[in-house]
Amino acid sequence: MKKEKFKYRIIKDKIFSVFIFCGAILITVPLFLLLYHIISKGISAINWNFFVSLPSPPGESGGGISNAIIGTVMLIILSCVFSVIPSILIGIYLSENKSTKISNIVRVGVDVLQGVPSIVIGIIVYAWIVKTMGTFSALSGGFALALMMMPIITKTTEETLKLIPNKLKEAAYALGVPYYKIILKVVLPSGLSGLLTGILLAIARVAGETAPLLFTAFGNPFMNLNVMKPVDNLPLLIFNYAGSPYSEWHAIAWGASFVLVMFVLLLNILAKMVAKRWKVQF
Repeated sequence: MKKEKFKYRIIKDKIFSVFIFCGAILITVPLFLLLYHIISKGISAINWNFFVSLPSPPGESGGGISNAIIGTVMLIILSCVFSVIPSILIGIYLSENKSTKISNIVRVGVDVLQGVPSIVIGIIVYAWIVKTMGTFSALSGGFALALMMMPIITKTTEETLKLIPNKLKEAAYALGVPYYKIILKVVLPSGLSGLLTGILLAIARVAGETAPLLFTAFGNPFMNLNVMKPVDNLPLLIFNYAGSPYSEWHAIAWGASFVLVMFVLLLNILAKMVAKRWKVQF
């Protein structure tokens, strides 16, 4: 009887393993098909001129996406400036004050902000900044993306710092180290991997956002380095060119899609490498 039960359990375990394997395949196959479609359509448009040239007028072949690449970099830098330090500070506060009334309210606020649709954030920033300034700008686009990055960085920071044992802080207290130095020189360095991972994942999250930028950065067919004026970016360029009636612009949209997907994929791989390289271990 015992041998039969043991064999029966082995058979059930193998059947369950097969179901898990099939589920994993079903999840990954659409992803690989999507990547194959983007690569096959977009890689033909990739050349040196594609990266260094401005878009061509409608109906003309050639042209590039240099303005969109520069605009994307500008928006990412601005969003990091607006979001990284405040988010880390909020994460530190939540990890140091786990069950106070204020921390519970802040934690709920972070969760709610993370669930707000991106297009709603774009409309809010339009009302706050664009209408106040009287113009679309990279500044407003960076602020909209920063609002989307903050919950990701905050929650990652909080969860990472919770893993750091109290004995490290107690040892620093025993040596007479001030509280702010304990945070800056003991707690934050110990959780460096989690902080960097959260920042990279947040950047990857907003790099492909289009909806909030329709109301803020707006787009610009020319090269612009002024943060107070509209700028183009890869998601907006793809959105505008994919809906155009020109086949030349369709090719550029596929090429820009390839560049954007590779950029996001690189950020995710880098985040995994950072997490593995500086893993929190005690």
